[in-house]
Amino acid sequence: MARRKKAAYRRKKQNKFAIFLVTAVLLMLVVAVGYKSRELQETSKAYAKQEGELQSKIDSEKERSVDLEEYEKLTQTRGFKEEYAEENLNLVHDDQILFQIGDD
Repeated sequence: MARRKKAAYRRKKQNKFAIFLVTAVLLMLVVAVGYKSRELQETSKAYAKQEGELQSKIDSEKERSVDLEEYEKLTQTRGFKEEYAEENLNLVHDDQILFQIGDD
């Protein structure tokens, strides 16, 4: 009878220790998963912020692209070419007279 009691006591003690170990392992897993979850949330927020910044850059570049296309169309016109030649290259039409006042 004494052997049965010792064996039963030993089994109860082993069962309690096993339950304690399983609980400790589960607790460690929950803590680790929670920590990684928090890290992933912070990373996700950082990526969302970066995505917003990049989207605004894309929008501004699209606007710039439209402006450049309009400027390209403007530079192809005859009036722009004539104005540019007169202002920057000092060229005139054949029927125009250029008066130049010099310090001679």
